[in-house]
Amino acid sequence: MTFRIPRRQFLLGSSALAVSSFGLMPTFAQQASLRLAFWGGQDRANRTYAVADMFTAETGTEIAGEFIGWDEYWTRLATQVSGGGAPDVFQMDYRYIVEYASRGVVAPLDDLLGETLRLDGFDEDQVEGGRVGGKLYGVSLGSNSAAMIYNAAVFEEVGIAPPDLSTTYDDYRAMGEAFAKANVRNGIKVLSDSSGSDVVFENWLRQQGSALYTAEGTIGYDEAALLEWFRLWAGLRDAGIIVAPEDQALSTASAEASMIITNKAATTPIHSNELVVYQGLSQEKLGLACYPLIDTGTGGHYRKPSQFFSISGSSANVAEAAAFISFFVNDPGAAKVLGVERGVPCSQRARDALTDDLPPESRAAVEFVGSLGELVGPLPPSPPPAAGEVSKALGHISQEIAFGMRSPEDAAQAFIVDATAILARVG
Repeated sequence: MTFRIPRRQFLLGSSALAVSSFGLMPTFAQQASLRLAFWGGQDRANRTYAVADMFTAETGTEIAGEFIGWDEYWTRLATQVSGGGAPDVFQMDYRYIVEYASRGVVAPLDDLLGETLRLDGFDEDQVEGGRVGGKLYGVSLGSNSAAMIYNAAVFEEVGIAPPDLSTTYDDYRAMGEAFAKANVRNGIKVLSDSSGSDVVFENWLRQQGSALYTAEGTIGYDEAALLEWFRLWAGLRDAGIIVAPEDQALSTASAEASMIITNKAATTPIHSNELVVYQGLSQEKLGLACYPLIDTGTGGHYRKPSQFFSISGSSANVAEAAAFISFFVNDPGAAKVLGVERGVPCSQRARDALTDDLPPESRAAVEFVGSLGELVGPLPPSPPPAAGEVSKALGHISQEIAFGMRSPEDAAQAFIVDATAILARVG
């Protein structure tokens, strides 16, 4: 379902938000307008439309926005692009940016840097994360890291400590056994099923010095590694450590349908910035830990652009779109409204504006990223075109294993063939 909602409906607090001038803001014609699209939930929409109103008040450029859930977003965007109706500005993910840039769907932004698109004082690694082939195609809206979110109250009921920055897969197995003995909350499990998550799989690979993709755009692991991965989760599933396939199948990319919010699992993988959204949906205290470790100290995390804003290659309002993005990532007033819901701001100017205003869950997300230390490695190369299609294929085949339709051995062999074919076809 797509939501198209008047921006005025989402002003945070008073209807008269103070407008913080960024300075050097170009003035555009009153009749100029932009279309904006992003994935996310209601909280993100509230913040985004409030900032859009601030930008309109300062420049006169009207912004019509729409938001939708993650899974539906990419289908809708593909339809809009193919039909010639792409939004002027739309959210872009790290796994899709190469595909969209290579097809000319998004515009290169280098010629706009300076007066219109201000990225001075921006974290350089986050600027580089938006480059494809040396050209800038996306502006990072925040940095984050993969994380495990946990419900502290459930662990207290079970009588064990929650996960932390040293928790291993073996530790989770032991925790799962404690959960089974305690049998709290209608048999809640310690862990959701992440066998189909390419993000969790990538972290596991990186802990072993491998990668999800090579710099050349091919898969960075072999069939033996994938088989080990599938067997790991099959063992956890058979032992009753993770949620049942029937429950996991009901989980979607939305926080509302996640295993932790529906009280099926006490921990589940997210990205650190999402703690703000999850905590807003839960009456109980939530915390963050690193992804499960193969062995203590062998982390596979990295600091990632949480998402980008890109400009459509067919937009007739490129300058206005760039000015909006610049305002969004730099303006101190905008930073106060946005907080860290999209990750830690990449602009020092924006970070400075947040220093004294972060609520507890936002501060926890920022502190988590800063606490990872040696568990953090370099940002991997941008995923190749069709990485999104490969990601969906992993989710599908892992579900087939969970429901007994395939063995891990059959699935590993079939997936390597399918993923290689997908990458070769699109590349």
